[in-house]
Amino acid sequence: MLQKYQSEFQSWIEKEKKAIELINVVGQLWFDRSIELVLFRKPLFDIGSSEILAHHQYAKEVSGKDIGIYETLEIATTIAKCNLAPSRVDIGRLTSEWLEEYHNFPTLQDFVITKLGNHIGKDKISLNPKDVVLFGFGRIGRIAARELILQAGKGEQLRLRAIVTRSYSDEELIKRAELLRTDSIHGPFNGTITEDFENKALIINGQTIYFILAENPEEVDYTAYDINDALLIDNTGIFRDREGLSKHLKAKGISKVLLTAPAKGDIPNVVAGINDIDIDFSNADVISNASCTTNAIVPVLKLMDDAFGIEKGHIETVHSYTNDQNLLDNYHKKYRRGRAAALNLVITETGADKAVAKVIPHLGGKLTGNAVRVPTPNVSLAILNLSLNTVTSKEEVSEMLRNASLFGDLSEQIEYSISNELVSSDLIGNSHASIIDGPATIISRDQKSVVLYTWYDNEYGYTRQVIRVAKKLAGVVRLTYY
Repeated sequence: MLQKYQSEFQSWIEKEKKAIELINVVGQLWFDRSIELVLFRKPLFDIGSSEILAHHQYAKEVSGKDIGIYETLEIATTIAKCNLAPSRVDIGRLTSEWLEEYHNFPTLQDFVITKLGNHIGKDKISLNPKDVVLFGFGRIGRIAARELILQAGKGEQLRLRAIVTRSYSDEELIKRAELLRTDSIHGPFNGTITEDFENKALIINGQTIYFILAENPEEVDYTAYDINDALLIDNTGIFRDREGLSKHLKAKGISKVLLTAPAKGDIPNVVAGINDIDIDFSNADVISNASCTTNAIVPVLKLMDDAFGIEKGHIETVHSYTNDQNLLDNYHKKYRRGRAAALNLVITETGADKAVAKVIPHLGGKLTGNAVRVPTPNVSLAILNLSLNTVTSKEEVSEMLRNASLFGDLSEQIEYSISNELVSSDLIGNSHASIIDGPATIISRDQKSVVLYTWYDNEYGYTRQVIRVAKKLAGVVRLTYY
């Protein structure tokens, strides 16, 4: 027994050492060459060795293949020897393919060169960094700031340059810095933040971020801060139509606007991975990222509709409370939202069913929707009750969704959970727009009705979708291999 204990423990130590080697390779690729390695979309940068091994365990379980640290390290090391252009590469997919196809290639390097042939050569892509301004610094604004800073790498994509607020004082700067350093839901910021009172700025991980006071968006001169041709991300929700959002374009230094809320009128509501392919981002100047719920349900609806056809359905959202609700009973212009958010289940309306039609037009009129706000501060759940055009089975639905989460165009948006013990707090900080609860799936006896449960971090997961669209709007998207 003791010998077995010692053997397994020593094996773990050796894996930890290999994970540390992988961390070194991942860091060099990221900072020196703008190449990001992920493992079935799980991050490998800025995390510890034990977490990397936990990601490998997930990869093995969800893929059903013997994906281990020795294999991924060898592939990462081989990638480092290739002349790749700035890319985001899933070594989970690469390892999975290597385990199946290794007998077809004389060496691992031949395999990698074949698979990543379209990425090899620095002339494959040219990135010109884009300045970013955050207009508003609430829940989404602060999470976006954290993520933009952490994703800065060598500075070839999005560069956060300024944050606009409605008031400014040195005391406010200190308080805003503290809100950025610590978060009751998402935990501490893993970096350094220093107040620069002379320049009315925060220096975050070596990046100077100016705080700009503005009453009217069109009056700000961003060029005075050496900010030019910038993308502005409006997190306030005050302006929802083209007339209001176009005020930002009148400001000196702003060329494009991204709204982190559903837009009105003719402004496109974009869900990354779904209808972004239909947008001419080079000529677009105002875009909406739609809502967190729309981003969560649309990828799943598209997969189900493509595979089985959706005749009709109902979407019930179990949504964490938000700042829009009252902490204690008080007047609110909307029904029920005036009741204490942390004490009540609150039935409220949702526009998710109508928003789906803006992203997938042919589903218009086929869906109904409603929402219940619940006493949790983050992570929500969408229940999709769908009537299908074709007969199917739970196994067929599950395999289709699992496969889509691992490979293909929606693998950034969808994660597939096989856990029977999954609860909402497990998903805080999950980067996917939608996490499908596999074991919870229900199929009716006639095999033409299905109930799907899909979770989403309505703060962080949504913000990651915002940044995906922001990169497209800014023209700084790297090559990808998923």
